Amino acid sequence: MSDISVRSVRAGDFAQWRALYRGYADFYRVEQTEEAAATVWSWVTDPGHEVEALVAEDAEGRLLGLAHYRPFARPLSATVGCFLDDLFVAPEHRGSGAADLLLGALRALTAERGWSVVRWITADDNHRARAKYDQVATRTMWVTYDMAPPSPES
Repeated sequence: MSDISVRSVRAGDFAQWRALYRGYADFYRVEQTEEAAATVWSWVTDPGHEVEALVAEDAEGRLLGLAHYRPFARPLSATVGCFLDDLFVAPEHRGSGAADLLLGALRALTAERGWSVVRWITADDNHRARAKYDQVATRTMWVTYDMAPPSPES
């Protein structure tokens, strides 16, 4: 783990970031267009956008994993939390410690910014990731719902 570091994404990381983000979309069986990926890239490289990105990098400069995160308001506690939207480590680097380092960096960043929590969701059948998450975080009782807006024809 000592030859892996975590840092903010940089403009020159696009090709490696894109390969990781494609792997993330493939893992969840989500069709991701190049236009959608370009939009996300524009977000994570725009200092004015709320979505930020961390990457795990080895000593040779290879990106092993990524984390996309953003602040979110928590009205009930009158605090701001960190929402981890995407966490992905390339399959060949799982078990390297990259996920631990990314989660640890997010935890430290949350403390630095005075945020109250790091929160994320994962698929129920993502057993390997859930085993890791159970080691570093507390599973909540909350169930997630998605509601689409009405279609334009409505």
